[in-house]
Amino acid sequence: MDQTFMKEKKILPLVLSMSLPMVLSMLVNSLFNIVDSFFVAKVSEDAMTALSLVYPVQLVLTAVSVGFGVGVNVLIAYLLGAKEKKRADHAASCGVLLGLVHGMMIIIVCRIGMKSFLGLFTKNSDVVGLGMKYANIAFLFSAIVTVGITYEKIFQAVGRMKETMVSMLVGFISNIILDPLMIFGIGPFPKMGIEGAALATGIGQTLTLLSYIIYYFVKPLPVKINIENICCEGDLVKRMYSVGIPATLNMALSSVLLAIINAILSVYGDACVLVFGAYYKLQSFIYLPSGGVIQGIRPIIGYNHGAGEKKRVRSIFITALVMTLVIMAVGMLLCLIAPGWLMSLFTSNGDTIKTGITALRIISLGFVVSAVSVTCSGALEGLGKGVPSLWISLMRYIIVIIPMAFILSRAMSSQIGVWIAFPVTEFIAAAVSAVIYRRQVKKF
Repeated sequence: MDQTFMKEKKILPLVLSMSLPMVLSMLVNSLFNIVDSFFVAKVSEDAMTALSLVYPVQLVLTAVSVGFGVGVNVLIAYLLGAKEKKRADHAASCGVLLGLVHGMMIIIVCRIGMKSFLGLFTKNSDVVGLGMKYANIAFLFSAIVTVGITYEKIFQAVGRMKETMVSMLVGFISNIILDPLMIFGIGPFPKMGIEGAALATGIGQTLTLLSYIIYYFVKPLPVKINIENICCEGDLVKRMYSVGIPATLNMALSSVLLAIINAILSVYGDACVLVFGAYYKLQSFIYLPSGGVIQGIRPIIGYNHGAGEKKRVRSIFITALVMTLVIMAVGMLLCLIAPGWLMSLFTSNGDTIKTGITALRIISLGFVVSAVSVTCSGALEGLGKGVPSLWISLMRYIIVIIPMAFILSRAMSSQIGVWIAFPVTEFIAAAVSAVIYRRQVKKF
């Protein structure tokens, strides 16, 4: 249970040991996103469009879960680094309770507002109906998701990356296996269509949470999660949310972007909405592994910050930046070399594939440079600087890209203007991120 390895182990082996399990998990997660969409697309294009329209709300659920989990993660790592074990126990236990509350609130909101949300983006009653069928099942598991991700971040905070990887893989792989069985009615399962995809996802999420709970009892953590330690004292809750709220907004911004870009693209037809939904699934195959690197460095930056190890924090940042650059470069090459094959995973319509090829080739030009803003944002969260991290995300998801996408698309009278806005935004955001990070680091 000794956590001193986070400030004693050599930087590169430490970052690799903390990040690679998360990179693998994120790769499988992104593969699930693609496989899930692949099977739903086989149901119909309307089903795939419905899934694309529900996806922004799923991102909000993920944002709330992961964002608050990051707040818990950073606080626990900092407290352990500062040798405040009892307060770390309180933070973990309180974090699980608050995660449950968040999940229950999301269930209520989604049940009330989903139909109106879908109606904002399409007048196709079949698409709305399919979207409701998926959402009514998927969001029933919201509390399981929020608690499961809180456990995930607690395990990561104490360096239990292998256990986190296994627990996540249990859920993802179960989901991938169950998807075709439940969607198409294979074996003992009835044919459920898009509802089968939602149920398969919920079962996978439940198995992930059960895995964490089993690990917690079989192989105890350095922090204790129990009723006796639920001490939601004001300072701890404030520190969780001071990082958690900006981190939530960081992730939720991608949902806002997805919804607004869908609205801009809807002028050019449902095919463009489908293409953008497919792109978002594909880009997760690149950005989620990069997120795995960030998940790996966040607790060790927090721990070393708590222990006053400034030089190690700087070295960890540089190592993570190089790893993220490599991942993004591979992603860009894949989109440039095989865009047609990638789009064919989501549709067999030749015109839609042609539109998707153009989109992937243009948008991917910003992948490599985006590594700068992604790494800066994650490192700032590890330092407990949630607000500066949020400003970086605002640049990427709202301030620059939305007005630019609208203006360029209307000026060019084409969806191509939207695609161009993405790489241009990444170059601007990278420059701003570097400045913000340097200024914040100087304060320590």
